[in-house]
Amino acid sequence: MAVSYQLVIDCRSPEVLTQFWAAALHYVTAPPPAGFESWDDFYRSIGVPEDELGGGVDSIVDPNGEGPRIWFQIVSEQKSIKNRIHIDVDASGGRGFPLDVRRERIEAESARLVALGATRLRAISEEGLDHYAVAMTDPEGNEFDIN
Repeated sequence: MAVSYQLVIDCRSPEVLTQFWAAALHYVTAPPPAGFESWDDFYRSIGVPEDELGGGVDSIVDPNGEGPRIWFQIVSEQKSIKNRIHIDVDASGGRGFPLDVRRERIEAESARLVALGATRLRAISEEGLDHYAVAMTDPEGNEFDIN
């Protein structure tokens, strides 16, 4: 039996990343737990120190309840090395479509995400290989791919 999980992404500015990734993944920002006006109110109730509050909305959820919750945890240090885990955004429609159709869909998604604040790094393509992807980074430099 599968277990449920939450994906946690360390960051400096959770509000920026929640807005970006909610739009990128067609997620929504997570409302604070019942009985709390804000996430800061909830965090205060569980003893989080005042100097660690003020990050704003820091998590997103799949509105259909199918994908994992993603929490953007504030950390003090800047990102300095390549991610050991990353998100792959599926935009191609899958191998049931010709490579040129998949490439067009991936390029369209890449352009949409650049408009939201992502940076395009490079196309991932090799002659004779039935695969196309685009490597990108989110607004804080976290790597992800569009497949």
